[in-house]
Amino acid sequence: MNDSDDTTGQTSARPRRADARRNQETLLDAAAAVFAASGVEAPVRDIAARAGVGTATIYRHFPTRADLIVAVYRHQVEACAEAGPALLGDCPSPYAALTRWIDLFVDFLVTKHGLAAVLQPDNTAFDALHRYFVDRLVPVCTQLLDAAAASGEIRPGLTAYQLMRGIGNLCIGAGNDPRYDARQLVETLVAGLRRTEGP
Repeated sequence: MNDSDDTTGQTSARPRRADARRNQETLLDAAAAVFAASGVEAPVRDIAARAGVGTATIYRHFPTRADLIVAVYRHQVEACAEAGPALLGDCPSPYAALTRWIDLFVDFLVTKHGLAAVLQPDNTAFDALHRYFVDRLVPVCTQLLDAAAASGEIRPGLTAYQLMRGIGNLCIGAGNDPRYDARQLVETLVAGLRRTEGP
């Protein structure tokens, strides 16, 4: 009887943990979308409305704005990291997978650049997040570049770090000047990777 009761308790605890994880992911997805559209200083009420929760729920999970931004940052790094292999499996070609992944990476950079201003006093935390970003995403980008080069779609020789650094530099300050279209420049850069026919 006691064993049965214990098992039932464990079973009922699992869905609650899974639900809490899903709810937090929904909240982080909403925050990422709002940050991308309005910047990291967007009102918390906008994030709450998009997530379908009250502002108190956000503050319960993330007491400060910096806590929320760091959580969004890590969440987006993981989403980018997981997307690479999935896109290679789903897209019609490795080059198509690479271009789709770079779109996600550019979306992520909007939040990343805002993070620097928020965490400036805490250099240790920012440095740790940057290492986490490099360690998680450079291997994924390398896999995509290697697959596209092996298929003959792009010229070999460009490293993932070079490409990501170049894209990051193109995206700096993109939100501050409506005349500057970083995404268009990134598309031009990625199109330039393609191997062309002829001598």
